[in-house]
Amino acid sequence: MALVTTGVVVLDCAEPEKLAEFYKELLGAEEADAHANRVEIRAADGFRLALRRDANATAPSWPRPENSLQAHLEFVVDDLDAVERLIVGLGGRPMEAGDPSGPAEERGYADPAGHSFTVRRGVPTAPKQG
Repeated sequence: MALVTTGVVVLDCAEPEKLAEFYKELLGAEEADAHANRVEIRAADGFRLALRRDANATAPSWPRPENSLQAHLEFVVDDLDAVERLIVGLGGRPMEAGDPSGPAEERGYADPAGHSFTVRRGVPTAPKQG
């Protein structure tokens, strides 16, 4: 029997309630649990994401090397353009991917609190560079 039965991705941010709204809309998720300093959401496919309050949280600087990306979220999508419109409409912003000659099947974004994430079509074909 496994000792660990489940896991959840946790993002630190200054305003977990606001960031939860962004991800609920983006993922079609529902709030699963909420406390004074943490909000957890769950998507229809079971993906869980928690947003934890940290008044001193600073966003990673990816793709710049200082305070670079420590982790990021990746979502698989069918229509990159439609998802980009949704992300921007919800307050997210596109980020430079660093290599414009790279695959057009993946795009990088920052959520309203500055956490980076990517959306991609299909299975990744190349390893992370750098």
